Amino acid sequence: MQSVQSFGLKHHFLMAMPHLEDPNFAGSLSYLCDHDENGTMGVIVNRPLDITLDALFEQLELEADESPHRSAPVYYGGPTHKDRGFILHRGSSEGWDSSIQVDSDIALTTSMDILLALASGRGPKEFLVCLGCAGWEAGQLEAELLDNAWLTVEGRADILFEVPPEQRLTAAAGILGVDLNLMTREAGHS
Repeated sequence: MQSVQSFGLKHHFLMAMPHLEDPNFAGSLSYLCDHDENGTMGVIVNRPLDITLDALFEQLELEADESPHRSAPVYYGGPTHKDRGFILHRGSSEGWDSSIQVDSDIALTTSMDILLALASGRGPKEFLVCLGCAGWEAGQLEAELLDNAWLTVEGRADILFEVPPEQRLTAAAGILGVDLNLMTREAGHS
């Protein structure tokens, strides 16, 4: 069996097991954007906040009257850097000031230029704007995986950008043939 450290979890979904009670992560589906010897970083992708991009554009004083994206939800991306925006989007990281390519068709951008583009109706057509991110120190996520706090599966763009947020966790678990609703809330080891 290959260890987590040897293959990495970049471009994987991280599904909270039913017994995970941490309010930051209970019932969450995270998409992992980086995983290496320094730690892991991702964004929670199934928790829309009670604000839309229109409110965010207004708060940032961005002119967005013509933007078709004004009603898009803003997501709670995680408990770290809650005042920063993390935009997960389809397409390339090229052309944005601060962006990384997570997978061949998925990038994560943190620079203001992408929000300016979205406000003006340009930019990526498929995206999730997240406030905050989730992070784990080196070895921390691996220990939590060994403790059965999470399930992982390779990420898929269709689940991120085409499935409604309330169905994303179920859809990701379905890749593994797992129904999280049928799992016990008690953790166990075999």
